[in-house]
Amino acid sequence: MEKVFVVQKVARKLFATEAALDAAMTEAAELMAEMLKARKDLHLSAVVGDNASAKLVEALAALGEARTAIVGAHNELNDVKLRIGVRTKMTGWEDKPPQFAQESEDLRQVS
Repeated sequence: MEKVFVVQKVARKLFATEAALDAAMTEAAELMAEMLKARKDLHLSAVVGDNASAKLVEALAALGEARTAIVGAHNELNDVKLRIGVRTKMTGWEDKPPQFAQESEDLRQVS
C-alpha cells in the first residue's frame, strides 16, 4: 500500500480521536452545568452533590490532559509524516486555527 494512503488512514483516526475528546469534554462541561442548575432548581445546599462535582472536575482535568497529549501526538505524527517523505496535506485542514489556515492552503496547492 502506498505511504500516502497509510498516512491518510492514520490521520483520519487521529482527527476522530481529537473530535471524540472534544465531544467528551463538551458533554462533561454540560453535565456540570446541569448538575449546578439542578441543585439550584431544587433549592439544595451547596454541599449536596459536592463530592460528585469534585469527581467531575477531576474527570474534566483528565480529559484536558488527554487532549493535550493527543495534540502532542498529532505534532509528533506530523514530523513522522515529513520524515517518511509524505509532504501533502491529507485532510483536516479546515479544523486548523486561523493562523495555520493559510499554510494548509499553500500545502494543498503544492500537492
